[in-house]
Amino acid sequence: MINPEQFEAIFPLACEWAQQQEALILGSGVALTETQLSDATRVGITRPELVRLLSVTAIRPPAHPVLNALASATGLISAGTAGLTLRYGIFIREDQWLNRRLVVHELTHVMQYERLGGIPAFLREYLMECLFPPGYPHGPLEKEADRLSREVC
Repeated sequence: MINPEQFEAIFPLACEWAQQQEALILGSGVALTETQLSDATRVGITRPELVRLLSVTAIRPPAHPVLNALASATGLISAGTAGLTLRYGIFIREDQWLNRRLVVHELTHVMQYERLGGIPAFLREYLMECLFPPGYPHGPLEKEADRLSREVC
């Protein structure tokens, strides 16, 4: 699918796309409810007041052809994607808006962005887990999000 050299070449594009999407969500999204703030604190988010959720009919993959192909090949962004976290911005597909377990899963990714130090650090680790063995959704970051969403909900 992709080798480490190719990954390094496209990584800046992925970071740029993530930053653009986060800005869009932060500008148009809504703050967490009291229950969601409580859940955010439970999963370890240090700045839950910064988190915004944006309801969308579908989560769109990046327009850039290489990023689009990778998103499709890995299953990271597909027609079935219900949530996507970009640091403090979270897309939630509108038919999943009330799915607490999904929101807690995505809030765990916010915590991971904080813990790892922001967009580039999180994306590097997360994408490496997705693009190389163990592959999506079997990496430690995804498993942690699944575990915490089960524990909280």
